Order: sequence, then structure tokens, then C-alpha cells
Amino acid sequence: MSETTELAVLEIKPEQAPTLYVANGLDAYLDQIRELAAEVPDVTTKKGRDRIGSLARMVGSSKKAIEEPGRAYLKQLKEAVKPAEEELRRFTRECDTIRDKILAPRTEWDAEQDRIAAEEQMNAWHTEALEMNAAHDKAAAEKFESDHELALLMNKDFDREREEARAEAERQRIAHEDEIKRQAIEQERIEAEQKQQRERDEAARRERELQDRAEQEKRDRIANEQRLEREKQEAIEEEQRKAREQADRIKRENDAKEAARLAEEKRIADENARRAANVQHRKNINNQAKANLIASAGLTEEQAIAVITAIAKGEVTAIRITY
Repeated sequence: MSETTELAVLEIKPEQAPTLYVANGLDAYLDQIRELAAEVPDVTTKKGRDRIGSLARMVGSSKKAIEEPGRAYLKQLKEAVKPAEEELRRFTRECDTIRDKILAPRTEWDAEQDRIAAEEQMNAWHTEALEMNAAHDKAAAEKFESDHELALLMNKDFDREREEARAEAERQRIAHEDEIKRQAIEQERIEAEQKQQRERDEAARRERELQDRAEQEKRDRIANEQRLEREKQEAIEEEQRKAREQADRIKRENDAKEAARLAEEKRIADENARRAANVQHRKNINNQAKANLIASAGLTEEQAIAVITAIAKGEVTAIRITY
């Protein structure tokens, strides 16, 4: 992967949260981050090491850009649930109260009917007793009294049962309300504990982030110091290299100048030697010609020199000296 690969700036808008923070909703971002992490810079070069740090920072920034809106959205969801829970508790309490009010007339009516039935039975027995012949024996009278007392006791039992039913209904209502209150208190306790746990988790997360940031800053500082030291050493080596190259160039130039000077001196010396040799060669030929003129033509030395000089200057037509 090319080292120019960059991760696009991540931004989660509020309206995206419901579709992103669900099962596998963040896979696209993870794939993008994994693709970025697949790059393998050359760790042996400064550029590669700097690139590794840059990639790590981009992953951290991407995590923060995704996590913070998600945490905010989660908090929003939890806050939104609280009114619903409270409203449901209020609704159930009201429904129970309404139900008890609906049942109260029937409960009271049933109890009243039981009392009336008992009272009617008691009156029937009383009428029967009045119609009895006065001649009934003592046993019949005693039976009547016994039955009358039994009816009274039954009436009292009906009244007692009705009161007990009312008391039981009231007790159940109070117990139900107490249970609702207890559940509400328990729910508030659970929510408080959950809130405290979230706060502890958030504090721990912030602490980890601060620690990670401090460790990263320490690593960055050490890496920066090492980078500065490497750059300093590289600068020193570069200056030394330039100095060596300058010295080598100056030496080459001096060697070239010296070689040119020696070559020029040799050329001049060779030229002078050639000229000297040519002069000597001419002198030898001229002396030989002079000697020949003196010996063959009987010329004097002065005359022979004058003839040779005239011929050398080209003053004698069609005659020249071959050197």
C-alpha cells in the first residue's frame, strides 16, 4: 500500500447514530481502519518510522471520533428510558387503584347480601318462635332460644367476615402500594448503582486515556529526541561528506593544475630542445657548406659565410639549403 494512503476524516452525525450503533453497524469504519493498518512502512528509514507514528495516531483519532458520539447516543437512550419506566410505574399504580375502586362496590355488596341473608334467616326463626304455641314444652322454647342465639352469632360472623374482607382488601392494597414503592426504590437503587458504575467506568476510561496519552507523549518525546539526534548526526556526516568532497575537488583541481604546469614546462623544454637541436642542425649544415665552398670554390671564410647567408635568406635564385 502506498505511504500516501490517508484515512478520511470520520464524523458521526446525530441522525446516523440509530443505524450505526447496532450489531455490525461499524464494520465499514473498521474495514477502512484495517485497510489503513495494512500499510507496512520501512522501519529502517526515518520517513518510515515517522509514517508508523502517523498511522497509529490516525487510528487513535478514528477510534475517538467513533466512540464519543456512540457514548453520547447511549447516554441519550438511557435518559430516554427513564421517563418511560416512571410512566409505566405510575400507570400500573393507577390501574391497581382503579381496579380496587371498581371491585369495592361488589365486595361491599356481597358482604351486605351475606348480612341480609343472615338477618332474614334470623327473622324467620324469630317469627317461627312467635307462632309457636305457648303450650310448647320447655324444650321447644329452649330450642328456639338456642336457634335465636345461633342466628345472632351467625350475623356477627357475617359482619366479622365482611370487615375482615374489607380489611384484607385494604391490606392487599397497602401491600401492593408498598411493593410498588419498594420496586421503585429498588429500581432507583439499581439505576444509582449503574450510574455510579458508569461513572467509575468512565473515570477509569479517562484515566486509561490519560495514561495512554502520557505514555504516548513520552514515546513521542523519546522518538523526537532520537530523531533530533539522528538528524544532528546526519547533518554532521553530511558536512563531513561535503568537506571531503570539497577537499577531493580541490586536490583534483590542484593535481590538474600541477599536471598542466608540468606538461607546459615539458612542452616548453621540448620546444626549446627542438629549437636548439634545429639551430645546431642548421649550424652544422651551414658549417659543412661553408667548408665545402672554401675547399671547392676557393672562397675565403668570409666569402663563404656571405654566400651561405644569402642563400639562407633566399637572395640567390633557384638555390636553397636543405636542412
